[in-house]
Amino acid sequence: MIGHLDTSYLLVIIVSILISLVIHEFMHAWVGHQLGDTTAQEEGRLTLNPLSHIDPLMTIALPIITLIAFGAPVLAAKPVPFNPWRVKWGDYGSALIAAAGPLSNLALAFIGALLAKYIIISGFFYDALGVFVVLNVALFVFNLLPIPPLDGSRVLYAFAPESLRRIMEQLEPIGLFIIFALVLAGFGSFIGDINQMVLNILPA
Repeated sequence: MIGHLDTSYLLVIIVSILISLVIHEFMHAWVGHQLGDTTAQEEGRLTLNPLSHIDPLMTIALPIITLIAFGAPVLAAKPVPFNPWRVKWGDYGSALIAAAGPLSNLALAFIGALLAKYIIISGFFYDALGVFVVLNVALFVFNLLPIPPLDGSRVLYAFAPESLRRIMEQLEPIGLFIIFALVLAGFGSFIGDINQMVLNILPA
């Protein structure tokens, strides 16, 4: 990533966040709709309109603050609602809805890497694509952590025994505090290593 936080870099981050999170949340809503749940559509979330998905604090302010403080953005959009009782295949359908968001970020990272490799660009636009790719890999990895309320916990929940499910349900109200505690405890470097592993398999 670029080493200094100038205005153009912050603008690239904000635009990349908006694109990445809107696609992420839209895919949650779209997969849920395909599996028979119209809740997201009824609440106006089956859309690519950023205003329907962003939260000013969690989506814009938080990643900038954590980028400055920790060197990596931590962010979230408004959760896409769904009704598990209306979803095909029960918990497995819910797991598909959860996985759709992170997988969309992996797909965006792959597309960005392909564009950077095969289209002749340089300078600012090349750097911007690099930020876009890194951000989407980070969103992919971070959201698949099996910590409530992250998407990875929803996937794990579908396959977890009842005892683990009860623990996850108890942790959900404090999940974000657990995540911040892990970051402060140095867990962020482990996540960074996983990010780098994913980046290494993308086109370069």
